[in-house]
Amino acid sequence: MKTITVSEEKWNKVLTDVETLIEDVAELLDQDNIMRQRIEEIEADASIGKSEEELDKYLRKRGVKIGA
Repeated sequence: MKTITVSEEKWNKVLTDVETLIEDVAELLDQDNIMRQRIEEIEADASIGKSEEELDKYLRKRGVKIGA
């Protein structure tokens, strides 16, 4: 097997890039934490958890005319 030589500067850049990518992937895959945060947000302000359809239905019940 041949030996390759990599400068310390380039090696450190590669390591930094890899660490950044690993952190990005970990953040993307941390769906449980994201879900928990979203639930906390909705519990703090329930109106943000409603769909547009649910809000339209609510407004129609109160006599508000919703677009065509």
